[in-house]
This record gives sequence, C-alpha cells and structure tokens, in this order.
Amino acid sequence: MSLCFDLGEEQLMVRDGVRKLLSRFAPRRRELRQAMYRREFPTELWEAVADAGFMGAMIPEAYGGTNMGIMSIVFLSEEMAAFGVSHPLFALTSMDALCIVRGASEEMKRAWLPEIAAGRRKLAFAVTEADAGTNTFRISTMAKRDGDSFLLTGEKQWITAADCADYILVVARTTSRHDCDAQGLPRAHGLTLFLIDPRTEGVTLTPMATGSIEGARQFIVTFDNARVPAENIIGEVDQGALPLFLALNPERILIAATIVGVTEYCLEIACDYARERKVFRNAPIGSYQAIQHPLAQVKIQQEATRLMTWRAATSFDRGDDLAQTGVWSNMAKYMASDLGVFAVDRTIQTLGGNGFDQEIGVIQLWEGMRLFKTAPISNEMILNFLAEQTLGLPRSY
Repeated sequence: MSLCFDLGEEQLMVRDGVRKLLSRFAPRRRELRQAMYRREFPTELWEAVADAGFMGAMIPEAYGGTNMGIMSIVFLSEEMAAFGVSHPLFALTSMDALCIVRGASEEMKRAWLPEIAAGRRKLAFAVTEADAGTNTFRISTMAKRDGDSFLLTGEKQWITAADCADYILVVARTTSRHDCDAQGLPRAHGLTLFLIDPRTEGVTLTPMATGSIEGARQFIVTFDNARVPAENIIGEVDQGALPLFLALNPERILIAATIVGVTEYCLEIACDYARERKVFRNAPIGSYQAIQHPLAQVKIQQEATRLMTWRAATSFDRGDDLAQTGVWSNMAKYMASDLGVFAVDRTIQTLGGNGFDQEIGVIQLWEGMRLFKTAPISNEMILNFLAEQTLGLPRSY
C-alpha cells in the first residue's frame, strides 16, 4: 500500500505545538543543555510535555490519554533532540505504557495509565543481561511466587535512567528455559513483565562506567529477592513475550526520530560555524566544497531517514501487519544509526579543534550516536531480519 507523507492538518498542529512548547525554553536552551550533560533530569520540561498531553499519546482517552499516536511522539522526539535537550525516559515511558495498553488487565490499565498520561510516573525498561543481549529468550532473572507477590532474583545491565524512574518494567522468567525445554514449550513461553519500584528492598542500582547518553546514566540493576506485588504484572504470568515484542517497533521508531533531531542540531552548529569561520582569502570555510559537500550529504541522508521514520510511524498508527511495520521500523533505525555517526563526525570535522570543546556540546554526542549502531539491537541483526523478511533468504540466527 502506498503512503503519502504530506502531513495532515492535525499532524501539522501537533508538530507546531511541540515547537511552541520548546520555544518557551529557548532563553534557557544552553542552561538546559549543560544540565543534561551533568545528567540532571529535566523535570520542568517533563511536566510541560505531560501537561501538553504527549505522555498520553499512546494511551486511549478512556484511561486519561490523548491517543494522538506514535507520530506525535516522533515529532516530540525529533524536535527536542534538534533543540539540543532530550532524555530517554520520554521514549521509554511511552514504550512501557504501550505494553500496559496492549497487555494489561482492565484493572491495571485504570490504575496505571492515567498516572502515566499525567506525567506522574516515569518508567525505565530492563531486559538486557550479561548473557542475554540480542537474544531475549536467554534471560535468567527469575521471579518466584511467594503468596500474593513474586520475589525477583537476578541482574540486568545497561538499564538507562534507572535512577530517574519511578518504576522499572522488568522482563523476568517465571518458568526457566530448562523447564520450557523439558516440557516442549516454545522459547517465548515463561517470560513475565513486572513493574517494580527501584527503591524496593533488594533492588540495587550500580552506575556503569559509561559516558552520558542523552543525559542519562546506564546502570547494573541487581535483584536480591526483591518483592513485587502480583498486581504489578502486565498481563498473564508466563505470557509476557507478546506485549513485550509489540513495544519493540515503537522503540526503533523513536530512536530513529531522536537521531534525526540530533542531526538537525549538528547541522545548525556546523553551518553556523562554517558561515563565520575564516582561514584563507578572508572567505568563510563554508565556501569550501570539502566542508559543503559532507554537510549536504548529511542533509540528504537526514531527509531520507525522516521519511522512513514517518513511514514506520504511519504503519504503526494505522495498525498494519506487525511484520511489515517491523520492516519499516528496523530500516528506519538502521538508516538513523549510520546517519547519527556521520553527522556528528562531520560536525566535529567542520569545527576542527573546537569540535572537542565540551562547552560547544558536540563531542558529547559521539558516544550516544555510536551506541545506536549496537543497541538496542545491532545493525547486523537488523540486516539478518531484513534479509529474511524482505528477500526471502534463509534464517541465519
């Protein structure tokens, strides 16, 4: 089915609304940017975004949401990143909310979704383990029933912004892989989704020795018989794989949108500098093709990536086949990860030595953009998926 990417009137209003919201913070743009590099959570921005209805964009109106769809979060993610201020909990909370919308009981939806939509609950996401990265089915964190609750034991790694979250969505096993194999159950069986307060006794957050990624730390999260009420399970015990994987396409889409925004931020800095900096003949370096051409290439790739991201978001909001939406989503993430690295690299090259000045705020972007070629799914795994799904080649993993 063909898609037209001329934005409709309602979509244009949403995007303009994001820009007007951010314009209120324009006088403090540098201040907010520096706070992000200090890994301070942007509470005031979070509250403004929630008041405008964006934290409820993936939530039906019956549960206090605005039901604007993922395209509105795409606009939000891109514009915030272009403004130079972003934080992963905006996307992670939206992604976790979708798990609740798609998988939770009616009682849980009514208890949790209005709180999320109002911005009163920020959610992190914990699935990755030392021996279970790309292959989620290898996770070993276990949850054992104990009366009306479960006891979580295990360790998660690379958990973004766990210190800022009110709750963490934790993917754990309630049936071990060994028991699943012994009973002939599918590998997706036995996964259960829990929402746990990171301040719960038995939960330990250990910062990892990494740089800042969108102003957030990465953590090792250890569970030592941490108690979670059974009412905090999303969906059914052992049946968490479906709502989990339904949220992965939005994750890819929002990563792509964020990178498109970061690219805009890079182009703004690089082009402003290239128009003013003079070295030879009293001419700005922006007149040199060695400077112009790479930045023009960044712009071309940016527009292509934006269109692919919109295509994926439109497919998701329209309720297209999950596999087809997955194709567009993974293509968008793949294109964006290459774009992000290229854009930051060319911006640094344009600025020369100034590109390494942390006050200017470009060098800090390198680590985060490079990460997206590896996580949350590597580009090689995306190529495996696309080769199988679009080219009909044999499964390679």
